[in-house]
Amino acid sequence: MAETDKPLLIKRYASRRLYNTETSDYVTLEDIASFIRAGREVQIVDLKSGDDLTRQYLLQIIAEHESKGESMLPVDVLTDLVRSYTTQAGSIVPQFLAASFEMLREGQSTIMDNMSKVNPMAKMPGFEAMQAQQAAFFKAMTGALGAATPKAREAEDDDLDAIKKQLAELQAKLSKMGR
Repeated sequence: MAETDKPLLIKRYASRRLYNTETSDYVTLEDIASFIRAGREVQIVDLKSGDDLTRQYLLQIIAEHESKGESMLPVDVLTDLVRSYTTQAGSIVPQFLAASFEMLREGQSTIMDNMSKVNPMAKMPGFEAMQAQQAAFFKAMTGALGAATPKAREAEDDDLDAIKKQLAELQAKLSKMGR
């Protein structure tokens, strides 16, 4: 049985084929997306150079889903991301996205916990699988983001505190609605 606490190592050969080192077989991008949706960390490396290609392939998976009509990222967000690569704001964007996804993950977890207590849907088959898939998605979306600079971190902490306060207020309102 494979160790799920270590990233699944995928090696890319010169032929651009992707090789799963645990199962000793070739995999596709969709296979890799399935591993991630199942909650597995994945690391993709070039066999010859040893370069880490994980970010490149994760972006490719997202691009393929977006091009198939499974749009999740609005054009405005994509445009702002492109702009952030060429501006001073680029240094804080990764930290902001990481903090936003962390808050979303925490809020979603709280909501899902509350729903499972009062929602009959929680007893439906597949509900736990849906929760696990959502958790894996958020983990994958935030896994490759870097650390903030001290100055950016202070500004982020102030913003994060304000957002956490708003989230707490929203959760309180949701709790009242659920009663």
